[in-house]
Amino acid sequence: MIGPGLLLAATGVGGGDLATGTLVGSMLGTAVLWAVLVGAFLKFVVTEGLTRWQLATGDTLLEGAVHRLGPIVVWLFLPYLLLWSFFVGSAQMSACGIALHAMLPVFDEPLAGKIVFGIASGVAGVLLVLRGGYRLFEKIMRICIGVMFVTVVATAILLWPGTAEVLRGLFIPGIPSGSPDAATWTVALIGGIGGTLTVLCYGYWLREEGRTSPAELRVCRIDLGTGYAMTAAFGVAMVIIGSSIEVEGAGTQLLVTLSERLDEQLGPAGKWLFLAGTFGAVFSSLLGVWQSVPYLFADCVGLLREHSANRDRAGAADAQPRAAHRAAIDTRGAPYRIYLLLLALVPMIGLFWSFREVQKLYAVIGALFFPLLALALLIFNGRAAWVGREFRNRPLTVVSLLGVLALFGWMALANIQTS
Repeated sequence: MIGPGLLLAATGVGGGDLATGTLVGSMLGTAVLWAVLVGAFLKFVVTEGLTRWQLATGDTLLEGAVHRLGPIVVWLFLPYLLLWSFFVGSAQMSACGIALHAMLPVFDEPLAGKIVFGIASGVAGVLLVLRGGYRLFEKIMRICIGVMFVTVVATAILLWPGTAEVLRGLFIPGIPSGSPDAATWTVALIGGIGGTLTVLCYGYWLREEGRTSPAELRVCRIDLGTGYAMTAAFGVAMVIIGSSIEVEGAGTQLLVTLSERLDEQLGPAGKWLFLAGTFGAVFSSLLGVWQSVPYLFADCVGLLREHSANRDRAGAADAQPRAAHRAAIDTRGAPYRIYLLLLALVPMIGLFWSFREVQKLYAVIGALFFPLLALALLIFNGRAAWVGREFRNRPLTVVSLLGVLALFGWMALANIQTS
């Protein structure tokens, strides 16, 4: 019942998200815990909108856009997908490499450890996806998210600042006035919860689970609510950990520095507890990207082939909802497997670059996607003729999507200006 939602949580919480939570906690303390809840809620609203569209029409949002606007959507989306894939692939392997080097410091140079362990993690992810398909992937991700949840939350409990302080930070919104960048970092914390482009992949996981009926919307909402509740729990735990220990740095290296501080405060057990959770987070995120993003490319190829085969038929470009539900993507097909290999191999070049710069470019490119996604959901789910009256946007959903549009639009502009 809560399978795809857990996959989404495990994929969306990576090294960059954990580092952001820790850094903001170190700077602003527990007063901004409410921002984690807001971020998780906004991501829930967007993903619920994607789910509602798919169950109502039988199409993913990408398929629906192509069927209504034509193949130009694919040609505009593919360059973005390729660029995003390169930087996210580099960031994921770098994060795994740094985390493994912290656990197994067998190399004198941290850069060498990051490169070797990063390549090994990328190759391991490919083999796991190719070997066992969706079912093995689901089992491994459940183990990873279990490890990361138990270890990270346990670390936060060991450093617990007090129940009253935590509850105040969660339910009384406020921003500390001591830091000149407090508002900016609070917004960054809201936007840093969960994934970006990977939210589109939730629809493909629904097909793998056989959830295609509009009657299953309630189950999907429970599934998503559970997944984003776990995402929020990770974020809250990281802010609490960061608020308890002074750390400096950037990216996943910050998490390594944090583990050393935990060694001083909690002893070796605390350090290894946290490192296990960190690796569970970054490797599950890598594995989730490896397994899910090729769905998008394979779907683009299938849509172009479909349009080419039907372009001479009357009504092939007619913008009418499709009656039939599409089958799950063939993960043994050439488009899926070729893109999986390219996703793992080409971004290895980025392992020789600064992780901070790769993570920054990934954040900029990812931030551009969410305003467009919110706008598309406002339009597509706002038409009863397309989704039906029962599934169209309600006033609270419209307000929330406008909030997503404003917040992530501002973040995208701010990131572009500072890059």
